[in-house]
Amino acid sequence: MNKNMEGFMLDVTILQELKDRAFDIRCNTIRTIAAFGSGHIGGSMSIVELLSVLYFNEMNIDPKDPQKKDRDRFVCSKGHAGPAVYSTLAMKGYFPEDWLSTLNQGGTKLPSHCDMTKTPGVDFTGGSLGQGISAAVGIALGQKIQNIDAYTYAVVGDGESQEGEVWEAAETAGAWGLENLIAFTDKNNQQLDDYTANIIPMDNIASRYTTFNWNVYSVDGQSIPAIYYAIEEAKANKNGKPTMIILNTKKSAGFIPGEGIKGNHSMPITQEICEKAIADLKAREGR
Repeated sequence: MNKNMEGFMLDVTILQELKDRAFDIRCNTIRTIAAFGSGHIGGSMSIVELLSVLYFNEMNIDPKDPQKKDRDRFVCSKGHAGPAVYSTLAMKGYFPEDWLSTLNQGGTKLPSHCDMTKTPGVDFTGGSLGQGISAAVGIALGQKIQNIDAYTYAVVGDGESQEGEVWEAAETAGAWGLENLIAFTDKNNQQLDDYTANIIPMDNIASRYTTFNWNVYSVDGQSIPAIYYAIEEAKANKNGKPTMIILNTKKSAGFIPGEGIKGNHSMPITQEICEKAIADLKAREGR
């Protein structure tokens, strides 16, 4: 941590609240997917700590006025993490929590991938990998042109980062000096059907963004304090550059049956598996 960040120490009470929020997001995400019977558990669980910090500490948003002009925006470019985003939005009060049991079902407002035309609180439709981060660049530019004092946050996957469009967005954001753009790479080292190292290694993500004129931080993506301090330092570092925070995460973190296995991108989850997974998570965390 930069010594200049000493004024941004994370209060112990707030830290515990954010840990509790993350635990609840995890449990609700597991239940949400179990209600349908299968879904994108791996990449949902790996960004839970990020969602807790953003929605319950960092973002200037109002569930009662989800379209307010000066709000911070969040773009889930890796749109398949929708179940975790939905759990977070429901907990924040954008819609009733009983909607979570309708994931992917007929008439639902919660499709498999985030969709801004269906779900209150979703700022951009994700799923076509690479497009979300490009949209986030455009949103941040729009805020800058209109002199709106707000941030755009975006999360992209490391597998998604094999898409060329990601790097077109990166060079554009750096060239335009979008210091109101704070993005995250969920570096869980896996993609749909294999490890990234076996397809296209992504170990040089940091150097790529540095070359494109971004501030770059690399932190433990399952650590709430690490995420918090990286965001605060990004906000304090007014040097005319966008920021990329690389989150070193574990795919399926907290859904114990999926941790450490290759096939955890999307998994079947029965009610029995759901109940045991939550019980095991409670035991692990001493709850």
